[in-house]
Amino acid sequence: MNAWLTFWSYGLAACAFASVVLWRVRSRLDRSNKLLLAACFATSIWALVAAVWGRVDPITMTFATLRNFMWIVLLYEMAGGVRSEALSGVRLVFGAVTLAIGLHLVLGVLSMIAPLTEAQLAEVLETGSVLRMTVSAGALVLVHNIYGQAAPESRLRIRGPMLGLTLMWGYDLNLSTIAYLQGSAAPSVEGLFELRGLFMSLLAPLFAWTGGTQASLKIKLSRAATFQSLSLIAVMSYLALMAILAGALRHSDLNWGNAGTAALFVTLILVAAVLVQSEWARGWVKVKIVKHLFEHRFDYRAEWLRFTDTLGRAGADEAPLTERIVKAFADIADAPGGLLLVGDGAGGMLTTAASWNWPADPLPAEQMHDAAAFWAEVERGGRVLDFEGLRQGWASSTDKALPVPRWLIDQRAAWAGIPLVHHGRPIGLVILAAPEYKRALDWEDFDLLRTAGRQAASALAEAQGQEALAQAQRFEEFNRRFAFILHDIKNLVSQLSLVARNAERHADNPEFRADMVATLQSSVGKMNDLLARLVPHSGARARHAEAQPLGDILAATIAAKRAGRDVRLAGDIGAWALVDPATLGQAVGHLLQNAVEASPAESPVTVRVSSVNGSVAIAISDHGSGMDPDFIRNRLFQPFVSTKTDGFGIGAFEAQSSVAAMGGRISVESRPGHGTTFTIHLPAADAPAQPIRNRA
Repeated sequence: MNAWLTFWSYGLAACAFASVVLWRVRSRLDRSNKLLLAACFATSIWALVAAVWGRVDPITMTFATLRNFMWIVLLYEMAGGVRSEALSGVRLVFGAVTLAIGLHLVLGVLSMIAPLTEAQLAEVLETGSVLRMTVSAGALVLVHNIYGQAAPESRLRIRGPMLGLTLMWGYDLNLSTIAYLQGSAAPSVEGLFELRGLFMSLLAPLFAWTGGTQASLKIKLSRAATFQSLSLIAVMSYLALMAILAGALRHSDLNWGNAGTAALFVTLILVAAVLVQSEWARGWVKVKIVKHLFEHRFDYRAEWLRFTDTLGRAGADEAPLTERIVKAFADIADAPGGLLLVGDGAGGMLTTAASWNWPADPLPAEQMHDAAAFWAEVERGGRVLDFEGLRQGWASSTDKALPVPRWLIDQRAAWAGIPLVHHGRPIGLVILAAPEYKRALDWEDFDLLRTAGRQAASALAEAQGQEALAQAQRFEEFNRRFAFILHDIKNLVSQLSLVARNAERHADNPEFRADMVATLQSSVGKMNDLLARLVPHSGARARHAEAQPLGDILAATIAAKRAGRDVRLAGDIGAWALVDPATLGQAVGHLLQNAVEASPAESPVTVRVSSVNGSVAIAISDHGSGMDPDFIRNRLFQPFVSTKTDGFGIGAFEAQSSVAAMGGRISVESRPGHGTTFTIHLPAADAPAQPIRNRA
């Protein structure tokens, strides 16, 4: 009954895969389609042999191995094959799987040639189960990585064969594992083998469902996928080797399997200890792995993401940008530390701008002045420097011709120099310290470091530009304050000039002398306040808007600006508003000064206070020449714009800024020939229950 079930199960699988071959042969036969047909044909032949000769016959084992080999060849072609240099690392995975297939094939051929006893046949079947486990697991790793790395538009077209291979090798892996653990003669193994043919016949349509392989597959295995594949293959190979040795030496007096395992375990511990303790050993291993497994030394995507992340970090706890630049380059080249050198304005002297884990003494500052020619060459060429090559003499003739300072070559810790050039101007020079395992810099190092140098130069130039802009803004703020103060000084000079003229006529009048002394004291106090405002971060009195009566403030301001003119205070002079007395007095003084100067001598100027809808309005009106709408709209509140020939154009601008600082605003009504009214709108305040003394 079992033989009958096996025959028809595998016979059905043979017919199913033969039908796939006949179905696919009608399509265009490119290289990948031919390999797919060959793999399906090999599967059909294997199923036919298994149906005739059974499970344990060496012929069945041999054809099963050939079937696996054809499918691995198809995977290799789908992944790019010999035409893809990017798969140099994952070729080892293919090689490991192919080696296991070859060992299985040799085992099957030897079993057909040499007569075997029942015990020897059992050993062969057990060893074959281990090899099939290795092949199935390795093949599943390859299928996973190839399908996972395929372009999204390609996965739909290859989904059928990939799913079929996953199910086929997944079934084989379970069958081989159970056969190894329970023995080839176990009933469960017999049952799984009998159903295997029926299972394969159900998978056959999946291999007919494909839109082509190579023409539609775009794949590039990442380094992470390669390392994962290698790790899994290494583990499986170790387990397979130990199982084969244990089985082959099982009948020996000495348990060679345990002894070999112990020796290998001790060796791995020693290797791990060396790698942990020795930076030189880690560097050597990394260089050798990258050199022999990958087409390129660097994973450019990962390196660039890490580089830009290091440069772009921000926060109070982060290192300065100059140190982050050094660290970013050190991470690329696996250097333990480095320096950033910058030149002075003329480039004649270099200075150390930043140091990150520099393992040697600082560069000699007294010798860093003879770098003009070298700095000019950095600007002109932008070449990455290999200091070890310059010391040992194997550097290129172009590098030898560079005027590199002697003190820089003599610094034994210096390994590589990366110029930071921005728009043809040298920004700095990064000096990387030599790692424990020194390797010669190659074209990939030069290209990546030079490209990263341009990015770092842009970041450093931007930071320097922001610092220069901040300094310019500080100067601009100083100039703005000075312009305001100069305008106020002009008003004080006018006031003192009036006092000097009146002193010639009224010097003998005691009341005039008392008024003159008060005026001089007030002017001196205002000048001292102006000087205090000119100093950045001065201790001048902080100004806050709070509830204040407007009458006293306006009366004092009018008294200071009247200068013998008719200035009238009217309206609700008992109103309160949220103001700073000094700031409001200054704003009203500017507008009142303009009104007095714009009005005829006999024409009065009116200051009227009114309260409307929770706000207080202070209107300053004159009967001067007025202003046209265009001037009001576009130039009135611009600094250094004035209708007066001797005006600074600061008063209206400063008044608007002062009122805005108190939460208010200024409106203007004016017509040429009909005068002007400036209205200051301020938030109203309620008078306190007990009157307070004005602090103006």
